[in-house]
Amino acid sequence: MARDYELIIFDWDGTLMDSAGELIGTLQQAIQDTGLPERTPAQMRELVGLGIQDVLARLFPELDPVRVRDRISRYRRRCGWPRAAPRLFEGARDALVELSEQGFELAVATGKNRRGLDRAMRATDSKGLFRITRCADESVPKPAPNMIDDILLRTATEPGATLMVGDTEYDMVMARAAGVDALAVRCGVHDEIRLRRAGAIDVVDDVRALPAWLAAG
Repeated sequence: MARDYELIIFDWDGTLMDSAGELIGTLQQAIQDTGLPERTPAQMRELVGLGIQDVLARLFPELDPVRVRDRISRYRRRCGWPRAAPRLFEGARDALVELSEQGFELAVATGKNRRGLDRAMRATDSKGLFRITRCADESVPKPAPNMIDDILLRTATEPGATLMVGDTEYDMVMARAAGVDALAVRCGVHDEIRLRRAGAIDVVDDVRALPAWLAAG
């Protein structure tokens, strides 16, 4: 391998799965149906990648976070959390298979909850590609480094042998706090300038470019 990485950790939404628009639309509908103050799609887009608790706290800083969380939780229990059939970005699965065949260990650190990630992995037939996955409801969520720290501990991998791949500044900040390199993709929600300022060592169009980027050294 041209670059000295052993483990590659991926964000999910906006990095592997083309889901930002759906997440925003679903949250917007939930806010409307529960009578919470209206928020714009742009405001919500800024927060894609965080755990739902942090998203709600940042969207409604003027409101009691417990009451906001309870409203959304009751809505989800009553109405469900409608989702279209999950789909990976074009070529993403092929890239993951190629990386696995080249000997890289693969992992996921995501703002999704466990139920949501498991559903997405089943629908995309991708669970078997990853050695370990961590979700926001199992750890301290992004941008804290806890999910990466736990993955490193459980895979016995050094930070210097690890690469984080994501589409938001939260992924970059999480990686930096954990002492690992972060590569950004342009296919998600945050722009290249913001990603580089947050600590990305480089930016590629999408996950399909990762095998070539790794080989280039």
